[in-house]
Amino acid sequence: ARSNSPTRIIHPEHDRTTTEIGKSTFLKTVSAFANFGGGTIMFGVDDSGRTVGTSEPEQLRLDIENRINDSITPKPDYSININQRSKVVSLVISEGNYKPYLYRGKAYRRSDTSTVEVDPVELKRLILEGENLYFESLPCGIEHLDFAYFESKLIEIMGINRLNNDILRTFGLLNRYKQFNIAAALFADENMYSGIDMARFGTTLSEILDRETVSKVSILKQYDMAVSFFRRYYQYEKIEGMERKSIFLVPEIAFREALANALVHRTWDISSHIRIAMFPDRIEITSPGGLPSGITKEEYISGYISSLRNPITGNIFFRLHYIEMFGTGVKRIIDSYKDVILKPTFEITCNSVKVILPSEDKSLAITPEGREIVELLKGGLVLSSRDIAEKLGWSKDKAIRVLNSVVSVGGLRKIGNGRGTRYAKS
Repeated sequence: ARSNSPTRIIHPEHDRTTTEIGKSTFLKTVSAFANFGGGTIMFGVDDSGRTVGTSEPEQLRLDIENRINDSITPKPDYSININQRSKVVSLVISEGNYKPYLYRGKAYRRSDTSTVEVDPVELKRLILEGENLYFESLPCGIEHLDFAYFESKLIEIMGINRLNNDILRTFGLLNRYKQFNIAAALFADENMYSGIDMARFGTTLSEILDRETVSKVSILKQYDMAVSFFRRYYQYEKIEGMERKSIFLVPEIAFREALANALVHRTWDISSHIRIAMFPDRIEITSPGGLPSGITKEEYISGYISSLRNPITGNIFFRLHYIEMFGTGVKRIIDSYKDVILKPTFEITCNSVKVILPSEDKSLAITPEGREIVELLKGGLVLSSRDIAEKLGWSKDKAIRVLNSVVSVGGLRKIGNGRGTRYAKS
C-alpha cells in the first residue's frame, strides 16, 4: 500500500515534520525513536495538526507492520492504532532495551525536525547500552595503576587502613578477571583522560586574569583543585567582633554540587574538558555530554536524576560524601540560593550541560527599591509597570526606572513589548 497522506512525527521533545510512507522514510524515524526516547508517528495529520485521514487505514496498518518487521533489526516495541472516525493511523514506538535498532544497517536519531544517522561515538554508546554496559565499566587495558590519592581519601573519610584489591573490587574498579576498568583509571594517580579547564575572566572573555588546567590525574584530585581555585576568588574573610568568618560570593555547596555532577555525569568517551568559567558576576560550569538517557530537561531541573551515566563513579563519590545523595544535586544547588535574589540557571543541549551560578555581588547590585519589586513578584506573579506602580504607591516613571535597573542585572524578566510588557522574577 502507498499513502500520500501527511504524516506528523511527535517526539518527547515535541518536534514534528512530514513525510510519505511510500518512500519508507518513516522507517528511519522508527529507528530513531527506538534508539532514543520513543515517539509517535501519526499518518493522516499534517504539520499544523489538521486531520485529513488516510484512504485505507487497515491496509496501511498492515503495510506499516510489514515494513517495520522486514526492515528494522532487532524488532522494535511498537503499537498501531486506528481512529475509525478520523481515519488517522497512529504508530507509537517505545524506546527499546536491545539497542541499536538499525534500518538497513544504520542507526538513526532525531535532530531538531529531521532524522539523521548517528555518528560512530553515538553508535558505540548505543551498543553498550543495548548490552547493559557502561563505558566506564570497559577494561582500560592497563595492568598497573597507582591509587595514592584515592587511598588517602579513603583513609581520611572512610577510615580504611590500606587500599587493596578486595576494596578495589568492592568499589567496582576490578572485574572478576582482575582487570582494571576505565573507572579505575579515572581514580588512578595518572591516566589518559581529559580533566577540568578553569579560567577567571574580567568583564569579557578576552580578559583572562588566571587560568589552570588539570587533567590526566585522579578525578578526586581534579575536584579538590577546582574547589581550591573557586575559593581563591569567591571567598573572603570577614571579622565580626572577635570572630573571623568565611564569606562566599557564590554558595560553596552550589559550586561543589555542580562540580561533582559534572564529573559524575559527563561523557568520558570524548576528549573534552569540563569548562569552569569564572566571571565577577557568575560561574559557568559546562560538562561534556547531554543528559543521561531517559532523563528529560524538566526532570533534571526539577532536581531528581534517576539514571546515572557513570554508576561506578557516582557510587564512589557518594561513599566519599562528595555527593549527598543520588539525584538530589540540582535540588541542593537551587536550595542553596533560597535567600539570594538571583537564582542559578541551567542550559541543556544534546552535547552539554551548563550550570550558571550567580555571584552574590550581582545580587547586591539591586537597590532596596528594586528588592521591593522582586519581593512583590514572588510566587510567579506577572505584572505590568502600571500594576507595580499602583501596588507600591509609586509613579509610573519611577516604577519603569527601577524595573529597568533590576532587569539590567538579571533580577527580573521582561515579557512582551510595548503596552503588553509584563515583568516576572528571573
